[in-house]
Amino acid sequence: MVGQGPLRFALCRAELDKGHGSIIGAMKKPPVSSPALPVSAKAGRGGKVNKAWLHDHINDPYVKLAAREGYRARAAYKLKEIDEVFGLVKPGQVLVDLGCTPGAWSQYLRRRLAPQGAAAGALDGKIISLDLLPMEAIEGVTFIQGDFREAYTLQKLELALDGAQADLVVSDMAPNLSGISSADAARVEYLVELAIEFAQNHMKKQGALVAKVFHGGSYNAVVARFREAFQTVKPYKPKASRDRSSETFLVGIGLR
Repeated sequence: MVGQGPLRFALCRAELDKGHGSIIGAMKKPPVSSPALPVSAKAGRGGKVNKAWLHDHINDPYVKLAAREGYRARAAYKLKEIDEVFGLVKPGQVLVDLGCTPGAWSQYLRRRLAPQGAAAGALDGKIISLDLLPMEAIEGVTFIQGDFREAYTLQKLELALDGAQADLVVSDMAPNLSGISSADAARVEYLVELAIEFAQNHMKKQGALVAKVFHGGSYNAVVARFREAFQTVKPYKPKASRDRSSETFLVGIGLR
Protein backbone atom coordinates (compact mmCIF):
# COMPACT_ATOMS: atom_id res chain seq x y z
CA MET A 1 0.00 0.00 0.00
CA VAL A 2 1.37 3.42 -0.99
CA GLY A 3 1.17 6.30 1.47
CA GLN A 4 -0.37 9.59 0.41
CA GLY A 5 2.93 11.50 0.65
CA PRO A 6 4.94 9.23 -1.69
CA LEU A 7 1.95 8.96 -4.01
CA ARG A 8 1.63 12.74 -4.40
CA PHE A 9 5.38 13.07 -4.94
CA ALA A 10 5.42 10.31 -7.56
CA LEU A 11 2.56 11.76 -9.53
CA CYS A 12 3.98 15.26 -9.38
CA ARG A 13 7.44 14.03 -10.40
CA ALA A 14 5.97 12.03 -13.25
CA GLU A 15 4.13 15.07 -14.55
CA LEU A 16 7.32 17.11 -14.44
CA ASP A 17 9.18 14.43 -16.37
CA LYS A 18 6.44 14.41 -18.97
CA GLY A 19 6.48 18.15 -19.35
CA HIS A 20 10.26 18.46 -19.63
CA GLY A 21 11.32 19.78 -22.98
CA SER A 22 7.87 20.65 -24.28
CA ILE A 23 9.04 23.91 -25.79
CA ILE A 24 6.86 23.60 -28.87
CA GLY A 25 3.31 22.31 -29.11
CA ALA A 26 2.10 20.25 -32.02
CA MET A 27 1.19 22.32 -35.10
CA LYS A 28 0.94 25.61 -33.16
CA LYS A 29 -1.71 24.35 -30.76
CA PRO A 30 -1.94 26.60 -27.68
CA PRO A 31 -0.66 25.07 -24.44
CA VAL A 32 -3.29 23.33 -22.39
CA SER A 33 -3.48 22.56 -18.70
CA SER A 34 -1.53 19.49 -17.70
CA PRO A 35 -3.64 16.50 -16.67
CA ALA A 36 -3.47 15.19 -13.13
CA LEU A 37 -1.57 12.19 -14.45
CA PRO A 38 0.56 11.68 -17.55
CA VAL A 39 -1.13 9.66 -20.28
CA SER A 40 1.14 6.70 -19.61
CA ALA A 41 -0.24 6.47 -16.09
CA LYS A 42 -3.88 6.15 -17.15
CA ALA A 43 -5.85 3.12 -18.18
CA GLY A 44 -8.16 3.30 -21.16
CA ARG A 45 -11.37 2.89 -19.18
CA GLY A 46 -12.51 5.15 -16.40
CA GLY A 47 -9.17 6.92 -16.09
CA LYS A 48 -8.03 4.49 -13.38
CA VAL A 49 -4.36 4.68 -12.45
CA ASN A 50 -2.21 1.97 -14.02
CA LYS A 51 -1.04 0.32 -10.80
CA ALA A 52 1.91 -1.44 -12.43
CA TRP A 53 3.20 1.84 -13.88
CA LEU A 54 2.72 3.63 -10.56
CA HIS A 55 4.54 0.88 -8.66
CA ASP A 56 7.47 1.02 -11.09
CA HIS A 57 7.62 4.81 -10.93
CA ILE A 58 7.53 5.04 -7.13
CA ASN A 59 10.30 2.45 -6.93
CA ASP A 60 12.40 4.01 -9.68
CA PRO A 61 15.86 4.66 -8.15
CA TYR A 62 16.28 7.88 -10.15
CA VAL A 63 12.96 9.22 -8.89
CA LYS A 64 14.10 8.54 -5.32
CA LEU A 65 17.52 10.04 -5.99
CA ALA A 66 16.00 13.18 -7.51
CA ALA A 67 13.84 13.63 -4.39
CA ARG A 68 16.85 13.24 -2.09
CA GLU A 69 19.11 15.56 -4.08
CA GLY A 70 16.54 18.26 -4.80
CA TYR A 71 16.13 17.86 -8.54
CA ARG A 72 12.75 18.60 -10.07
CA ALA A 73 12.82 15.52 -12.32
CA ARG A 74 14.79 12.32 -12.80
CA ALA A 75 15.88 13.71 -16.19
CA ALA A 76 18.74 15.52 -14.41
CA TYR A 77 20.62 12.23 -14.28
CA LYS A 78 20.44 11.80 -18.05
CA LEU A 79 22.34 15.03 -18.58
CA LYS A 80 24.65 14.25 -15.65
CA GLU A 81 25.72 10.96 -17.22
CA ILE A 82 26.17 12.52 -20.68
CA ASP A 83 28.32 15.24 -19.14
CA GLU A 84 30.42 12.73 -17.20
CA VAL A 85 31.03 10.63 -20.33
CA PHE A 86 31.85 13.49 -22.71
CA GLY A 87 33.19 16.16 -20.31
CA LEU A 88 31.00 18.94 -21.68
CA VAL A 89 30.34 21.34 -18.78
CA LYS A 90 33.10 23.49 -17.30
CA PRO A 91 33.08 26.53 -14.99
CA GLY A 92 33.05 29.86 -16.81
CA GLN A 93 31.00 28.63 -19.76
CA VAL A 94 27.91 30.08 -21.41
CA LEU A 95 25.20 27.42 -21.45
CA VAL A 96 21.81 27.37 -23.20
CA ASP A 97 19.03 24.96 -22.15
CA LEU A 98 16.28 24.59 -24.78
CA GLY A 99 13.05 22.97 -23.61
CA CYS A 100 14.03 23.46 -19.99
CA THR A 101 10.77 23.03 -18.04
CA PRO A 102 10.48 21.87 -15.26
CA GLY A 103 14.13 22.82 -14.82
CA ALA A 104 16.06 19.69 -13.86
CA TRP A 105 18.68 20.16 -16.57
CA SER A 106 19.10 23.83 -15.64
CA GLN A 107 19.47 22.79 -12.00
CA TYR A 108 22.24 20.36 -12.95
CA LEU A 109 24.03 22.97 -15.08
CA ARG A 110 23.72 25.53 -12.29
CA ARG A 111 25.37 23.16 -9.81
CA ARG A 112 28.17 22.36 -12.27
CA LEU A 113 29.01 26.06 -12.63
CA ALA A 114 28.89 26.71 -8.89
CA PRO A 115 31.78 26.28 -6.46
CA GLN A 116 31.42 22.92 -4.69
CA GLY A 117 28.31 22.21 -6.78
CA ALA A 118 26.08 24.51 -4.75
CA ALA A 119 22.41 24.89 -5.68
CA ALA A 120 22.51 28.58 -4.69
CA GLY A 121 25.03 31.36 -4.28
CA ALA A 122 28.05 32.10 -6.48
CA LEU A 123 27.91 31.11 -10.14
CA ASP A 124 30.94 30.96 -12.47
CA GLY A 125 29.37 31.22 -15.91
CA LYS A 126 26.02 31.97 -17.52
CA ILE A 127 22.91 29.84 -18.04
CA ILE A 128 20.00 30.84 -20.26
CA SER A 129 16.97 28.57 -20.30
CA LEU A 130 13.94 28.69 -22.58
CA ASP A 131 10.60 26.92 -22.82
CA LEU A 132 7.06 27.47 -24.02
CA LEU A 133 5.84 26.50 -20.54
CA PRO A 134 6.57 28.41 -17.33
CA MET A 135 9.43 27.34 -15.07
CA GLU A 136 9.91 28.00 -11.38
CA ALA A 137 12.88 30.32 -10.91
CA ILE A 138 16.37 28.91 -10.36
CA GLU A 139 18.88 31.27 -8.75
CA GLY A 140 21.34 32.61 -11.31
CA VAL A 141 19.52 31.15 -14.32
CA THR A 142 17.97 33.50 -16.90
CA PHE A 143 14.63 32.06 -18.00
CA ILE A 144 12.79 33.06 -21.17
CA GLN A 145 9.25 31.84 -21.73
CA GLY A 146 8.23 31.72 -25.37
CA ASP A 147 7.93 29.78 -28.61
CA PHE A 148 11.37 29.05 -30.03
CA ARG A 149 10.01 29.24 -33.58
CA GLU A 150 9.01 32.87 -33.22
CA ALA A 151 11.42 35.69 -34.11
CA TYR A 152 10.48 37.66 -30.99
CA THR A 153 11.47 34.79 -28.69
CA LEU A 154 14.73 34.21 -30.53
CA GLN A 155 15.47 37.92 -30.26
CA LYS A 156 15.00 37.77 -26.49
CA LEU A 157 17.41 34.82 -26.37
CA GLU A 158 19.97 36.73 -28.42
CA LEU A 159 19.62 39.73 -26.10
CA ALA A 160 20.19 37.48 -23.08
CA LEU A 161 23.40 36.19 -24.69
CA ASP A 162 24.50 39.84 -24.95
CA GLY A 163 26.96 39.19 -27.77
CA ALA A 164 28.42 36.05 -26.21
CA GLN A 165 28.52 32.68 -27.96
CA ALA A 166 27.44 29.52 -26.18
CA ASP A 167 29.93 26.84 -25.20
CA LEU A 168 27.19 24.24 -24.89
CA VAL A 169 23.58 23.99 -26.05
CA VAL A 170 21.39 21.26 -24.57
CA SER A 171 17.98 20.43 -25.97
CA ASP A 172 15.41 18.18 -24.34
CA MET A 173 12.73 19.50 -26.70
CA ALA A 174 10.05 17.05 -27.79
CA PRO A 175 6.86 17.67 -29.77
CA ASN A 176 3.35 16.70 -28.78
CA LEU A 177 2.95 13.41 -30.59
CA SER A 178 -0.10 12.68 -32.72
CA GLY A 179 0.33 8.93 -33.09
CA ILE A 180 0.73 9.32 -36.85
CA SER A 181 4.28 8.09 -37.39
CA SER A 182 5.10 10.14 -40.49
CA ALA A 183 3.84 13.38 -38.94
CA ASP A 184 5.56 12.72 -35.60
CA ALA A 185 8.84 11.90 -37.34
CA ALA A 186 8.68 15.20 -39.21
CA ARG A 187 8.03 17.11 -35.96
CA VAL A 188 10.98 15.49 -34.21
CA GLU A 189 13.25 16.19 -37.18
CA TYR A 190 12.09 19.82 -37.25
CA LEU A 191 12.91 20.39 -33.58
CA VAL A 192 16.38 18.95 -34.01
CA GLU A 193 16.91 21.11 -37.08
CA LEU A 194 15.99 24.20 -35.03
CA ALA A 195 18.48 23.25 -32.32
CA ILE A 196 21.25 22.70 -34.90
CA GLU A 197 20.55 26.02 -36.60
CA PHE A 198 20.65 27.81 -33.28
CA ALA A 199 23.98 26.16 -32.43
CA GLN A 200 25.43 27.10 -35.82
CA ASN A 201 24.45 30.75 -35.33
CA HIS A 202 25.08 31.22 -31.61
CA MET A 203 27.66 28.66 -30.46
CA LYS A 204 31.45 28.68 -30.48
CA LYS A 205 33.05 26.59 -33.21
CA GLN A 206 34.51 24.18 -30.65
CA GLY A 207 31.22 23.99 -28.73
CA ALA A 208 28.82 21.08 -28.36
CA LEU A 209 25.12 20.36 -28.84
CA VAL A 210 23.21 17.66 -26.96
CA ALA A 211 19.76 16.92 -28.40
CA LYS A 212 17.09 14.38 -27.58
CA VAL A 213 15.99 12.25 -30.53
CA PHE A 214 13.83 9.15 -30.95
CA HIS A 215 14.46 5.91 -32.79
CA GLY A 216 11.92 5.76 -35.58
CA GLY A 217 11.16 7.18 -38.98
CA SER A 218 13.25 10.35 -38.58
CA TYR A 219 16.26 8.91 -36.78
CA ASN A 220 18.57 8.33 -39.76
CA ALA A 221 17.77 11.74 -41.23
CA VAL A 222 18.48 13.44 -37.90
CA VAL A 223 21.82 11.64 -37.51
CA ALA A 224 22.76 12.61 -41.07
CA ARG A 225 21.93 16.25 -40.33
CA PHE A 226 24.07 16.15 -37.19
CA ARG A 227 26.98 14.74 -39.19
CA GLU A 228 26.65 17.57 -41.70
CA ALA A 229 26.88 20.14 -38.90
CA PHE A 230 29.45 18.63 -36.48
CA GLN A 231 32.91 17.16 -36.70
CA THR A 232 32.19 14.49 -34.09
CA VAL A 233 28.77 12.89 -33.55
CA LYS A 234 28.05 10.30 -30.88
CA PRO A 235 24.67 8.72 -30.03
CA TYR A 236 24.26 7.96 -26.34
CA LYS A 237 21.48 6.45 -24.22
CA PRO A 238 22.00 7.18 -20.51
CA LYS A 239 21.15 4.58 -17.90
CA ALA A 240 18.56 7.01 -16.50
CA SER A 241 16.65 6.77 -19.78
CA ARG A 242 14.14 3.97 -19.31
CA ASP A 243 14.78 0.81 -21.33
CA ARG A 244 11.32 0.88 -22.89
CA SER A 245 11.78 4.46 -24.09
CA SER A 246 12.80 5.01 -27.72
CA GLU A 247 14.64 8.19 -26.77
CA THR A 248 18.37 8.58 -27.16
CA PHE A 249 20.64 11.62 -27.29
CA LEU A 250 22.93 12.84 -30.03
CA VAL A 251 26.10 14.65 -28.96
CA GLY A 252 27.64 16.86 -31.63
CA ILE A 253 31.05 18.36 -30.88
CA GLY A 254 32.88 20.96 -32.99
CA LEU A 255 31.00 22.80 -35.70
CA ARG A 256 32.09 22.20 -39.28
